[in-house]
Amino acid sequence: MLAVVDYYEPWWIQILKSIVIFAVGLQIVPIVLVVERKLLGRFQHRYGPNRVGPFGLLQPLADIIKLATKEAFRPKTSIGWLFRIAPIISIMTAVAAFSVIPFGDTVDIFGTQVGLYGVDVGIGPLYLFAFGAVAFYGIMLGGWASGSKYSFLGSMRAAAQLISYEVAQGLALVGVVITAGTLSLTEIVNAQAGMWYFIPQFAGFLIFLTASFAETNRAPFDLVEADAELVGGYNTEYGGGGFASYFFAEYLNILVVSGITVTCFLGGWMLPFGIDPPTWVDPFVVLAKMSIFVFLFVWIRATLPRLRYDQLMSFGWKVLLPLATLNTLVTAILVVATN
Repeated sequence: MLAVVDYYEPWWIQILKSIVIFAVGLQIVPIVLVVERKLLGRFQHRYGPNRVGPFGLLQPLADIIKLATKEAFRPKTSIGWLFRIAPIISIMTAVAAFSVIPFGDTVDIFGTQVGLYGVDVGIGPLYLFAFGAVAFYGIMLGGWASGSKYSFLGSMRAAAQLISYEVAQGLALVGVVITAGTLSLTEIVNAQAGMWYFIPQFAGFLIFLTASFAETNRAPFDLVEADAELVGGYNTEYGGGGFASYFFAEYLNILVVSGITVTCFLGGWMLPFGIDPPTWVDPFVVLAKMSIFVFLFVWIRATLPRLRYDQLMSFGWKVLLPLATLNTLVTAILVVATN
């Protein structure tokens, strides 16, 4: 059953929401950067950034200014227009995916019904995986158009990783879709009013979360950017704005997968124990839950070493995929039996 939208937002509301979504993402990413560097410092028994601004909180601003003012250059062997467009593809797909994360339900603002999300498409998970597939082209084109064998190897690793983990990641969400009976992300949240899905779908929750580390090229699956082997991977030849664009997209994707995990498994904007706060609290509830997974991403990076390439491929095909398939089959059987 697909969600039926019974209201229409004015065009100016949609434009305002688009601006807010981009602005929020633009502001959250630097916060995630400084939080990660601070936490990594604590995990490694050292100080994080503490020189620029109070407690080092302005360090991301200094990094952005440094990258934005660097001279733009590219290798002679690169393909110019593809080299420039590849980081733009990564940013556009990351923002498009961020726009479907629901931070709340429909609310009344000055007599106008406004959804606390960019767009509530009736095929939410499919929309996300479609843009995830397009985002892969940003990495692939960046590595190929650089004219560097190290960049090209990194982009080829991205292609191999994609087919290794994304099938299991998609199957992990199929169990949620079967249980909720809808593909709308807001309806999936509303369906968790009785019980959050990370309890009945605990296996799917773990599979999706594990695959998300590979989706975002994070440790222990950061083989696309393996600096010890590929000198940085697909972005080796990028500097200045191109380098900043790729890493803006990477950290925004961390927020996207955290938001999808919260939406599909942790009840979205809902609080436990029947607590029902005012609607203006809903976005802060979602952000607080997302921050838990951002912390987990940093914790895993500080704890686990990078896997070998053959270990990643074996883990994706021989462990994640069979478990995700079994979880989907068991969920389907239980849903049919209980209905």
